[in-house]
Amino acid sequence: MSTKAILRAAVLSSAAVCLSLVTGASAFAQDVGADVGGGAGIFRAKNPETKKSAKPTAGTKPPSRTTGPTRPTRSNVAERVEDLLDKGNEARDARKFVEAEDAYKEVLKLKPRDARAAYGLGNIYSDQQRWAEAEAAYRNSVTWAPTNADAHIALSVVLVRPGSEGDNAKRFADAESFARKSVQLDPKNAVGWDRLGVALQARGLANSETEHSYRRAIELDPQFAVAYAHLARTLNKMGKHTEAAPLYDKAIELAKDPATLNLIADSLQGEQLWPQSEPVLKKALDLDRNNPTSLLLMGRYLIAYKRYQEAEPYLKSATEVSSRAFQPFNLLARAYLGMDRFSDAEATYERASELAGTGDKKQLAGVYGFEGVGDGYLKSNQKDKAVRAYQRALELDPNNSGAAQKLARVRAN
Repeated sequence: MSTKAILRAAVLSSAAVCLSLVTGASAFAQDVGADVGGGAGIFRAKNPETKKSAKPTAGTKPPSRTTGPTRPTRSNVAERVEDLLDKGNEARDARKFVEAEDAYKEVLKLKPRDARAAYGLGNIYSDQQRWAEAEAAYRNSVTWAPTNADAHIALSVVLVRPGSEGDNAKRFADAESFARKSVQLDPKNAVGWDRLGVALQARGLANSETEHSYRRAIELDPQFAVAYAHLARTLNKMGKHTEAAPLYDKAIELAKDPATLNLIADSLQGEQLWPQSEPVLKKALDLDRNNPTSLLLMGRYLIAYKRYQEAEPYLKSATEVSSRAFQPFNLLARAYLGMDRFSDAEATYERASELAGTGDKKQLAGVYGFEGVGDGYLKSNQKDKAVRAYQRALELDPNNSGAAQKLARVRAN
């Protein structure tokens, strides 16, 4: 089925899915984990460059590595820093996130204001959807290396994601500011122009400037699949549906790697084109069956259609690959709740709570969290467990009036 055909059915399709899930847009977003702006946790920043990763000049030899004990001189400390950065990069590529984190942190012990190490930490935190830590690390990198366009881009990506604390309007404005700075620093960086478009869209600005940003990205890199998908999304919001449809097809045609396919699938899901995202994600998983973002988005797609049993293995794998990320555990628990496996849902929501920020905890307290678990226990006549779940909901969000009223009724009976 072509993208154009799906776009014709988009209104009916998205309405049916939304109504089958919950009533209201905010509840729908909570249910499937919708991400305003699209892209945080999908975008994969490149590794920080080191002497080893930089292309050597013709006719030169790479610097030799010393062996045996040496006194801590400036030169061998610098060499150790390069080795640790390489180690962190290699561990990140192998998804050995703990090893990568340790390596980058060791660099900061040797050289406390090393912008590359801070950027590397931001990368692995972003890979694991540890957003607050990623933001802090990228901010350090930008502060310590203010002319690094890549760090500005990466920080803009993280800021596009609504924060669990603070003013989202300010976050989105900051995302735009950092993206603008990136294209000032490197006007020919297609990724920077693409992220400027995303930041503008996060602010609700689907206008000629947003369109121009994406078209400039495509002009700079005609093979940039993601920019085609983002441009299609903007044109849809501007009512230019006929122009949008072939751009999605072009994006899928050009996509060759999981990260790009994930971005396209995320954009399609953001447009409520859920069926179109499934083959894109299958293609991504064929290339990398353990890609944490592909697994998460596939799980999110299946939950949107209440295919909870099919979602479970994808989301379980996501929790194994990203064991310190909130959203995989949150969505896995949602799948258990949909299958009436209330004990599993409770235990998994508890694990998610250990990784949750302030806003996440409020979400966990709601009907797609511990309050929902309590409702399930109550329907199955397990009142003691229902009381426990409602109490946990109130611990996470004392202002949850629904959980408080239900707890009072259970205790009264």
